[in-house]
Amino acid sequence: MKQISQNLFLYEDTCNVYVIRSGDQGILIDFGAGDVMAHLSSIGVNQVTDILMTHHHRDQAQGLDAAVKKDIRIWVPHTEQNLFHSVNEHWKAREIDNNYNMRQDRFSLLQSVSLYGTLKDYSTHHLNGIKFTILPTPGHTIGSITILAEIDGMNVAFTGDLIYAPGKVWSMSATQWSYNGGEGIALSVLSLLDLKDRNIDILLPSHGQAMIRPIEAIDLLIDRFTELMKERKQNPRLFHLKEKPYKQITPHLLQNQTSMANSYVLLSSTGKALFIDFGYDFIGGMAAGADRASRRPWLYTLNKLKEDFNVENIDVVIPTHYHDDHVAGMNILRDVEGTQVWCPINFSNILEEPKKYNLPCLWYDPIKVDKTLPLNKKIRWEEYEFTLYEQPGHTLYAVAIAFEVDGKRVLAIGDQYQGDGDEYNYVYGNEFRINDYIDSADLYKSLKPDLLISGHWDPVQVTEGYLQKIAEKGKNLEELHRDLLPLETIDFGANGFGATIEPYQSIVEAGESFSITVEIKNPFQDEHMVTGTIITPKDWQIENNKYGEKVAGNMTTNFTATITVPKGVIAFRERIAVDITVGNQHFGQHAEALVSIINEESRKRGI
Repeated sequence: MKQISQNLFLYEDTCNVYVIRSGDQGILIDFGAGDVMAHLSSIGVNQVTDILMTHHHRDQAQGLDAAVKKDIRIWVPHTEQNLFHSVNEHWKAREIDNNYNMRQDRFSLLQSVSLYGTLKDYSTHHLNGIKFTILPTPGHTIGSITILAEIDGMNVAFTGDLIYAPGKVWSMSATQWSYNGGEGIALSVLSLLDLKDRNIDILLPSHGQAMIRPIEAIDLLIDRFTELMKERKQNPRLFHLKEKPYKQITPHLLQNQTSMANSYVLLSSTGKALFIDFGYDFIGGMAAGADRASRRPWLYTLNKLKEDFNVENIDVVIPTHYHDDHVAGMNILRDVEGTQVWCPINFSNILEEPKKYNLPCLWYDPIKVDKTLPLNKKIRWEEYEFTLYEQPGHTLYAVAIAFEVDGKRVLAIGDQYQGDGDEYNYVYGNEFRINDYIDSADLYKSLKPDLLISGHWDPVQVTEGYLQKIAEKGKNLEELHRDLLPLETIDFGANGFGATIEPYQSIVEAGESFSITVEIKNPFQDEHMVTGTIITPKDWQIENNKYGEKVAGNMTTNFTATITVPKGVIAFRERIAVDITVGNQHFGQHAEALVSIINEESRKRGI
């Protein structure tokens, strides 16, 4: 044990383990192999109440199973929770053969551990009389955190592996999150700049020695990282965008230039701001993979928004559609800023219950909707009026948001069009329908906006020529699909499937029952008998496992079935399906759903 201050100690294990003493109780920052437990009595600590982890790497966490057996509360970064409590699933799903994913998420635990809670970004936790603040500091890993606390009169930052020593890091390879990428370098710079402004007295890294001149240590590392980015010609606008993340489209309409999908800000004379979309704020490139630990929203640019445009309150956020790059940051925006989520009625349930749906680009957590917005009716926020219109195409579950600002008629269209604003951006898995781009062209023609603002491209000035062009393209797209698909004989739509099961994902305790709703389409023009049979693993019990009804041409029918899973079974993503026959044609198992069976212990760690 090395004493840093009266109640703060360091034990050197597979990583630095810090002990914060409060009477005879202690809190640990990181755990290593757990050897620290044998030495606590030397400093008068009889009980460890909590362990706070800075990131998921095995050298930080490999001994945690021993802590679980002692009923110590284990807290981990919220973004990286699956790399602690669902390690088995991670190892089974991780790409290994023909691997282009350079993230060090295989430097993870070998077995899962039970957790007490997660450390959400910007959250505070009062433990043993000490206030801990969680600061997102991606760089060494995507989900890495720095833990801030006042201990013995010092402002202390437990920085994980963000910094090793003045001008040095523990690992450069950890900063490469894609093949030949340098995403973690840019994010390290941003994290270090944020940390530099936090009035820190001492930096305590997971590897290396304490740094009592934090600003000098940070500045030297930023300088070296910056030189490396220049050599690699990566993120050349990083510092410019940090200083000016928001661009004025009109005096009261801003565009965030640092996000993965554009967020837009409407400024009120009252000092309030409304966001249209809010996914990932400042990014330095995208990590490989799409698991929870690969995607991290944060609130990096909000201070500049407030400072540069006299914003006092981020009042409301409205999404154009449900995709993660447009909604990922909404929970944290609510938690930290008190922002209300207003969602159009045609996809509010997807935000609140994402596991029910078989759709791409769903955010991992439910997003509570504070206000459900109607379509085709004016709604008011401060001095502005909005009208939301259904806008299928890129996805069935989207809207176009019409409003006027600074004398301009603006239409926020999400990801409907790409490029210069007249290129298709449809995805069949988003439930694209072949006439959707005819409908959106008609909508734009009726609204006659001056300006289109979209998710990934620059604003488009709307002209009569533009409106005529997208109308023609919409008709061409429909005609091509009619030529390509056998819709005149068998019409399963552009998506090509005749059935759906909802919910798509279910989590059930062993021996429990759950219900599913099955929808089946008659793809023929004439009425036919539609039959659906539920397919499950062996020994599952099904009530109403077979259903039949006459259904009019090109119409749908649905039915509900109750399924009971066996006792004493634990399974991850067991598959069920519905086998469909329409008339005399057997189409087979057209829809599937996934069921995970857990026990009581699994439910406890499913945070």
